[in-house]
Amino acid sequence: MNVQTKHTADITDAEESLKLQESQQMVVDSTAATEVAMQNTLLTPRFYTTDFDEMDAIDVSPIREEWDQLIAQMVADPNKGHFKKNDDWDTVDWENMDPELKKEFIDFLISSCTAEFSGCVLYKEMKRRGNNKDITQLFQLMARDEARHAGFINDALREAGVAVNLGFLTQKKKYTYFRPKFIYYATYLSEKIGYARYITIFRHLEAHPEHRFHPIFKWFEEWCNDEFSHGEAFALLMKTDPKLTRGINVYWIKFFLTAVYSTMYVRDHQRPAFHKALGVDPDWYAHEVFTKTSKLTEQIFPITLDIEHPRWQRQLEKMQKANADLAVATKEGRFFAKIGAQARAVSAFVALITIPAKKHAVPAVTRLEPAY
Repeated sequence: MNVQTKHTADITDAEESLKLQESQQMVVDSTAATEVAMQNTLLTPRFYTTDFDEMDAIDVSPIREEWDQLIAQMVADPNKGHFKKNDDWDTVDWENMDPELKKEFIDFLISSCTAEFSGCVLYKEMKRRGNNKDITQLFQLMARDEARHAGFINDALREAGVAVNLGFLTQKKKYTYFRPKFIYYATYLSEKIGYARYITIFRHLEAHPEHRFHPIFKWFEEWCNDEFSHGEAFALLMKTDPKLTRGINVYWIKFFLTAVYSTMYVRDHQRPAFHKALGVDPDWYAHEVFTKTSKLTEQIFPITLDIEHPRWQRQLEKMQKANADLAVATKEGRFFAKIGAQARAVSAFVALITIPAKKHAVPAVTRLEPAY
């Protein structure tokens, strides 16, 4: 009998973890899930590449004390062995799950797996190419975490008879080039908003366990704490170069804040059955996540978006409606309706990004601890 002696939750090397996951692909049909993960749209997770030499030249000396504290915390590896099924993993009745909920939940898991794995791909490539011990160590640790997360989600997907072929994604998915500073802004926000999303769901289901329709939500607290640590790392990377959060770069920060928030809003409104099953109103959820993320990003960004502005919610709703109309027009092949929907989406985004931002002083000490 072939006994599996290791689990992705216990492996500390991302490459080894991915090899193990590839060996498990033969037991499920991964074609459909991988096709979804391969999509490249404004709303789907992307794979990124960057100027690795520029990142390798980062000097963390100005932030050495905060840096060493974070690295020591990550080296301690508090979540080793956590991301695997145990006695708390309830049996899931996939066969009798509401078809629309099943479809949206599988889409949520595939999207989450792809997002986690995209971070792993970027991080392990930096570790492979770099020579800067501080930077390569950080990215090795983050790649380890993201590989575990992706493996855990794939474990959940296999119960439904599907899984994402991560090796295929690595070779075939389109990569988007971003300058390092754009990688910092986008990935920092991705990690921090990921923390806010997961902890909001986790706390909600703590209070309302009757809505916990799948056991994976029980793991969200430790999961989001990994996301939190990764966000801390990118905050410190930005702190090594004060120019990244000053001058014209503040406009880039505002752009990424607006893009990430609005994308999340539109994407979440595509899953009404998923949020109904959780007992969560998507508008309430979005506002909770935006509020938490805005508070967290005050650690390094000199601005936050005014999410209480009268235009904010109204324009998000217009963008969501335009996106829904765009999907229908694209499916039906109606060219002019498609162009009109795209124009309305752009108009809504412009209306969002021109809302005056709220300014604040950035604290001298960057590091935060999970508090929600």
